[in-house]
Amino acid sequence: MPEKPAQPLDPRLQALGLRSPVALAPMAGITDLPTRTLVTSFGAGLVVSEMVASREMVEAKPSVRDRAELGADVAGTAVQIAGRDAVWMAEAAKLLAGQGARIIDINMGCPAKKVTGGLSGSALLRDHDHALRLIEAVVRAVDVPVTLKTRLGWDDDSRDTAALAVRAEAAGVRMLTIHGRTRCQFYRGRADWTAIAPIVRAVSIPVLANGDVTDAHAARAALAASGAAGVMVGRGAQGRPWRLAEIAHALGHAPPPRIPTGDHLVSLVARHHATIVDFYGPELGGRVARKHLGWYMDNASTPPALRRRVITAQARDVAALLPEAFACRESRAA
Repeated sequence: MPEKPAQPLDPRLQALGLRSPVALAPMAGITDLPTRTLVTSFGAGLVVSEMVASREMVEAKPSVRDRAELGADVAGTAVQIAGRDAVWMAEAAKLLAGQGARIIDINMGCPAKKVTGGLSGSALLRDHDHALRLIEAVVRAVDVPVTLKTRLGWDDDSRDTAALAVRAEAAGVRMLTIHGRTRCQFYRGRADWTAIAPIVRAVSIPVLANGDVTDAHAARAALAASGAAGVMVGRGAQGRPWRLAEIAHALGHAPPPRIPTGDHLVSLVARHHATIVDFYGPELGGRVARKHLGWYMDNASTPPALRRRVITAQARDVAALLPEAFACRESRAA
């Protein structure tokens, strides 16, 4: 049967350089350059770097600079910055744009206490005027598109992000991503996609729905409930780097990805592990890669004892264990 013709992509997303309406969420310690590169190889509308603290980025502290091999000049990548001071936010944006960043994303959604305690991330939802000063400073500082990722509000008594969205659009923000929870919910309960709908209606720029979008079924439901132009996927891509392409196909925007099984899956996992180890070095890379190995094996139902052997193995010994870890197993698509 011939493939159905691809659905036309929202021109507002096209104008930002997105290739499909499915984006990869920034996840601290997870969506590093090796992982984003692998997800992109299957097909992603956009991938977003791990959040970078703006002042530390400008001051080039090694802990941030090491993590900030951001792939800023890689097509289909947005670089996400956070902070509470307009000067440092603007300087970080200029620095990244100078390194080739195509999109600067502002984080006003991270709920972590170490971020909100510093009056960054979703803490800015408690002070829209200050949030706007940061947005305006970043937009003025760069010629590339500026986008914003945030939440429904600080808590259930202040779900007022639609008002912030209107002001952000007026300040020059080109796209919004809304996580369907408040900051005080953190990641508890279910994302409220219907609560994103008033924000979508309040602005003319595209909005991506985020939160609990783990597969094609959830993506369709999120789009139907929110009226959003696209979705952003986080944990659904853990151990399934093809998941974004799978969703894009289900939505009619891409051909079906070739999902690896058997020897092809072993080869993919080995390659992902090797690129992480090369990127960070054997000691740190081995530790960073463990979470990815665990997700791959969870999805493939690797027996617990064998799973422990792989996770605790020295980095140099992992590749030899992978054929057994995935023997006679098919990675579950759901």
